[in-house]
Amino acid sequence: MFPFMFDWTMILILPAFALAMWAQSKVRGTYREYSQVRSRLGMTGEQVARRILDQNGLQDVPVEPVAGELTDHYHPGERKVRLSEGIHGSTSLAALAVAAHEVGHAIQHKNGYKAMTVRAALVPAANIGSMAAMPLFFIGLLVPSISWMMDLGILFFAGAVLFHMVTLPVEFDASRRAVAILGNGTYLAPDEVKGAKSVLDAAAWTYVAAATMALLQMIRLILLRGSRD
Repeated sequence: MFPFMFDWTMILILPAFALAMWAQSKVRGTYREYSQVRSRLGMTGEQVARRILDQNGLQDVPVEPVAGELTDHYHPGERKVRLSEGIHGSTSLAALAVAAHEVGHAIQHKNGYKAMTVRAALVPAANIGSMAAMPLFFIGLLVPSISWMMDLGILFFAGAVLFHMVTLPVEFDASRRAVAILGNGTYLAPDEVKGAKSVLDAAAWTYVAAATMALLQMIRLILLRGSRD
């Protein structure tokens, strides 16, 4: 019924799928490793996040616990830093790295970091693209009389791809800020910074993998569209 799911263009996304699996394994392995290494200064993820926020004039941004593992995030609409249970009260190098990274997003927001502003503007397009693009495309693929729906599907999916691409500099910059802050001697001993950076570098690969998957998927759709002409 769905032969397009198994055509030769599937080969395009296999490398991205492999990269995504490797990235997930790497981030979880690195997180587990450094979640067992306690920082010698003994500050928790919540304490580090709170202190960095205060030092950057963000006293009105709360730090809240959130359920789950690696569910940490900064919510720009609510202006809240949320740290997962394993990060919020932990003194591990992994916890401090993740906490500083999320605060990095809060600092980006305060400073009007352009890539973050663009990403926020793309959220509606990304949501629509992720939900509607594939159904529209494959309806057009299966019904020749409305093949124009394939073009509409590709257009919607392009919004999701752009979101992933803009996410890369946002995440990389937040990690760069986090490493710089943690390396100033206030939160981590100098020899501990490398471990925190390893956690953030591993996490960055998940965003690279997601962007690669999205881009190759769009190329696949374009090739499938061209095969119908």
